[in-house]
Amino acid sequence: MGSLSLFVIGIIAIIIVAYNRIAALFQRRKNAFADIDVQLEQRYNTIPNMVEVVKGYAGHEHRVFKDVVAARTAIKDAYGVGENRFKAEAQMTRAVRQLFALVENYPELKSDQNFLYLQNELSELENKISASRRFFNSTTAEYNTAIQQFPGNFLARIFGFLEEPFFKIEGEKEAQKREVPAFDMNSKG
Repeated sequence: MGSLSLFVIGIIAIIIVAYNRIAALFQRRKNAFADIDVQLEQRYNTIPNMVEVVKGYAGHEHRVFKDVVAARTAIKDAYGVGENRFKAEAQMTRAVRQLFALVENYPELKSDQNFLYLQNELSELENKISASRRFFNSTTAEYNTAIQQFPGNFLARIFGFLEEPFFKIEGEKEAQKREVPAFDMNSKG
């Protein structure tokens, strides 16, 4: 076996390993979104119950309820993984935040046992979704990097691997900053 044969075999081996890595990363990304999808489904099932409890106290707040319904409709219309789905999920997250902000105007609602249970459940789901989204974005970054580096960039062109979008929620960092209470060390409490 000549050196040319060994060279060709080496190149083929590199191509196979690189292709398999890209394919595995793509599949890992799909699996990461499937984890998010399960949690989102639980959220979809919890939100209508939350809306019904809040309506009992704040039935005249139609705009917030319409936003929740519009977000659910957008999600149903944007099935799968991609920019439209991510935008629809961001819309739902904003609607849920509006719902929680609305609650601040109704102190009696904060003592309702059904509301407290649903609020806790939804809060836990949002935390799980956030953690899963971070993992999904990490796998997306790893996949996108693999198809941008040599030899993955050539294989991506040949086999049609495209750069994939991240799952971002617009304004999430600002919302998290608002949710963290300020601590004043100079206060004499």
